[in-house]
Amino acid sequence: MIYLDYCATTPMSETSLTIYTKAAKEFFGNPSSLHDFGTTANQLLDQSRIEISNIINGEKEGVYFTSGGSESNYLSLLSIARGNKHRGNHIITTNIEHPSVLNTLELLKEEGFTISFIPVNSYGEVELDRLAQEITGETFLVSIGHANSELGTIQNMEAIGQLLKDRDILFHSDCVQTFGKLPIDVKAFNLSAVTMSAHKIYGPKGVGAVYLSPKLSWKATVPNSSQEKGFRQGTGNVPGIVAFTSAALEVFEGQDFELQRFQKLQKLFLDSIDPAKIILEGHPTKRLAHHLCLRVKGIEGQYVMLECNRRGIAISTGSACKVGQTSPPRSMTETGKTLDEAREMIRISFGKETTEEHIRYTVNVLNEIIAQF
Repeated sequence: MIYLDYCATTPMSETSLTIYTKAAKEFFGNPSSLHDFGTTANQLLDQSRIEISNIINGEKEGVYFTSGGSESNYLSLLSIARGNKHRGNHIITTNIEHPSVLNTLELLKEEGFTISFIPVNSYGEVELDRLAQEITGETFLVSIGHANSELGTIQNMEAIGQLLKDRDILFHSDCVQTFGKLPIDVKAFNLSAVTMSAHKIYGPKGVGAVYLSPKLSWKATVPNSSQEKGFRQGTGNVPGIVAFTSAALEVFEGQDFELQRFQKLQKLFLDSIDPAKIILEGHPTKRLAHHLCLRVKGIEGQYVMLECNRRGIAISTGSACKVGQTSPPRSMTETGKTLDEAREMIRISFGKETTEEHIRYTVNVLNEIIAQF
């Protein structure tokens, strides 16, 4: 079976798995305990905070570990909003954000916050003038993901961050799809908050992180929580966190090499298809190198996915967090596609095991599927 759904999840790396097992066996102490077992576990967490913060050019004091990307978005948005009511009640986002962002903002709307959704262009990009037009005197927070998980389009983070810094507005970004794939610099991007996940970078599932600028005011979602400096409840997942950190360091070290390799694989795929029958969606160049958002013209994506699976290829029809929903991907309709066109979407995403042979075989399979119609 050829796995081409790395944006949904990745297998744990051998290094991450080895470290997870070692930590689970030898460093099982509760990091909140005051005895030596607890102290050792807490020291591992502190070292992990240093390593994660270094990758994004932040400070270790700003790193908080969570159960994954969705909880990271939930906790960070609630904590920031509730801790900054003195700054205003208006939040700006887009309709193509991850469900964990949109669902959390719906909750904040019930609490009295005003949520505005700025449109994206046909590529899925946030245009600065549209963002600037939406800002009011009550705007205190903007949440825009670094790259969309379905379209693959990368946002202009430096430009957005500079605009928000000039207006003294907080900037939250879901970086789950870009952490370990693209450079993330919280200072260059003027980011107030970043969310990350382990299982997208060959780490374990059920582990993630939030970076909150140490200058940021925030309010705990549950009063009197003692773990993660009050940011969340629950005993720290020491084996998962150190395995996450190990995976992050490993992908960070090979980031430039893999980026170039993915670019070659992406070019090979696009050069091998008939663009009249298989259409690339999202931005043609400002996109994730390991990601392809495609429409097989006239054929529903669900059918293409099932036929690929029957022929030994695993792809997806969009975000794994939306499985079971009957509506087509919102990112497609937000970029101007009809409902029928949106239903044609498939997503192919590469990983460290993806080869040129995998790409050629996949193109051949897609051509076979198209030839049936």
